[in-house]
Amino acid sequence: MTQRTFPQPRAVLTLLKPITWFAPMWAFGCGAVSSGLATEGRWLTIVAGIVLAGPLVCATSQAVNDWFDRHVDAINEPDRPIPSGRIPGTWGLFIGIGWTLLSMAVAYWIGIEVFWAACVGLAFAWAYSAPPLRFKQNGWLGNAAVGICYEGLPWLTGAMVMIGGTPGWEIFTIAGLYSVGAHGIMTLNDFKAIEGDRELGVRSLPVQLGAGRAARLACLVMAAPQVVVILLLLHWDSPYYAIGVIGVLLAQYLLMPKLLSDPEKYAPWYNATGTSLYVSGMLVTAFALGAMRSAG
Repeated sequence: MTQRTFPQPRAVLTLLKPITWFAPMWAFGCGAVSSGLATEGRWLTIVAGIVLAGPLVCATSQAVNDWFDRHVDAINEPDRPIPSGRIPGTWGLFIGIGWTLLSMAVAYWIGIEVFWAACVGLAFAWAYSAPPLRFKQNGWLGNAAVGICYEGLPWLTGAMVMIGGTPGWEIFTIAGLYSVGAHGIMTLNDFKAIEGDRELGVRSLPVQLGAGRAARLACLVMAAPQVVVILLLLHWDSPYYAIGVIGVLLAQYLLMPKLLSDPEKYAPWYNATGTSLYVSGMLVTAFALGAMRSAG
């Protein structure tokens, strides 16, 4: 059998994992909405920003992660693009570097503030997977890095694209709060690989704390920022939007007992249901910020 010289196009798409692009693209949309500005005349930069958040920066993080996990994947998931040989040689690394440079170029074209935000996200993407930092080896650091890159930075980028400059402190605060909550989402995501992480020495929070404690922590970390968001919305005289966020938080609360009854079994279920409610609250909050800015 002849060894491949170039990667298969479909394998490259698999490597970049389009399914993971939704979260940062959604956060980017929330940031754009939170600016309170109309989209007329901004469509080109908005589309560029969406591409930057998902198919570029997020995709970069996926390529980098698969490259530095290639030896582990060769044992646990040999069908993945790099260990299977569908992306041969050092092409995985080249794709990660190339997508990094392309991301920086697009970000610079959009604006200098967006460029620096993208650089921070890309730095976290490499630090998450690459030695010597390799944040993913510790659940506290790794989940924080992903939360910032998947929620906070895309939210700020969306606002920057619309505003054409640095957003106000309200947008920074809300983006930061939802980034904190995303730490809990990533903890739930770690339940699918507890045994493998334990064997490989990856100190995810379910490994460090045990399934029960990690699940309770994830629920708390997701809920607490939403409580602060509700209080801020009430302080900002946005009671109807606050009621909307209260509603999605109460719905999450009603789902939590099932998760906590068997975290390893129900973490994927809660990731689909509770996380969907969480991101719905993000959009409600974004509309609240947008209305405040439009009225102010």
